[in-house]
Amino acid sequence: MPDWTCNFEFESLARDTGAQHIAGVDEVGRGPLFGPVVAAAVILPAQVKLPGLTDSKKLSEAQREAFDLQVRAVAIAWAIAEVDAETIDRINILEASRLAMRLAVERLSQPPGHLLIDGNQRIHSTCPQTTIVQGDARSLSIAAASVVAKVHRDRLLVKLDREFPGYGLAQNKGYGSAKHREALLRLGPTPLHRQSFRGVVQFATP
Repeated sequence: MPDWTCNFEFESLARDTGAQHIAGVDEVGRGPLFGPVVAAAVILPAQVKLPGLTDSKKLSEAQREAFDLQVRAVAIAWAIAEVDAETIDRINILEASRLAMRLAVERLSQPPGHLLIDGNQRIHSTCPQTTIVQGDARSLSIAAASVVAKVHRDRLLVKLDREFPGYGLAQNKGYGSAKHREALLRLGPTPLHRQSFRGVVQFATP
């Protein structure tokens, strides 16, 4: 796998087309069995310094928390959107992820002139957009969005662990860990489990 450098290359290319505010867009939570998929959109000032910022999956929890504070403090605009498990089951996880990203963009207080989207899926928007495979490790704006979305979802899962104890949600963040699968067998799924997912459907009530 290439050793990408997270920088402003894609942002600069977008500005060369005349766009001023470039929004990085990313989602987290496509794989879990429980809870919403969460997306964030972030517009950073040109050439802001955030040394060490990269794909949230490559950062420790403490690093993510620190960058989350920094990004929110320096961003021109940022926004978060959730799409719940019921909607995921209704329209599928890919469409739910695209919907979450679109909603995050629409909630930005500053309209973007160009979107940089992690992955290879465009979203429904009249704004010009560029999809970037592994964009969260290549674009600082997308990396910022990945961190904001990840921190938000992780905090949400810690809260939901208190509401739905026994599944280990604070630790596994809704992913199909051994403890989570055992709890599904013992307790059955909650209303916030994704009933259409293979790891849940076998425990769902007919």
